[in-house]
Amino acid sequence: MDDSGTGDSTSENDAGREDSGREDAGQERRSPQGLARYARPALIAGAVIAVVSIALLVIIFFLDSFNATVYSVGGKSVQDATDEARSIRETYTTARLGGLIFLILGVLLAAAGGWLLYRHRNDEDGRRDEGGEDVDFEDLTGE
Repeated sequence: MDDSGTGDSTSENDAGREDSGREDAGQERRSPQGLARYARPALIAGAVIAVVSIALLVIIFFLDSFNATVYSVGGKSVQDATDEARSIRETYTTARLGGLIFLILGVLLAAAGGWLLYRHRNDEDGRRDEGGEDVDFEDLTGE
């Protein structure tokens, strides 16, 4: 090999391949159609909603326990039939119910997104690969 230092290392064998890269770049890859296009965002959104709902439910549990503890310091019980005890029991009911509803919706949304991703995992339309090359570990390490 003669290295002239010009920086042009294109061999005669690679001369015809220069245009093939441009042809691939000009072609648009088709994205998944229908609901499969929203699978990854649905999975992410569902997971975020579920995590936030779990955090909300944990906070509500601790606040509810704290209120019950403070109320029972005076020798009273939260399970009493008084209006004050009932009010303490019902303080976080709406937030607890909302947290459970959002948790269920988040898990269902994440499950649906994951199922769609799994179902369309082998579709040619959504695949982003290196022009059909099969790259293995030896190619990546240069061995």
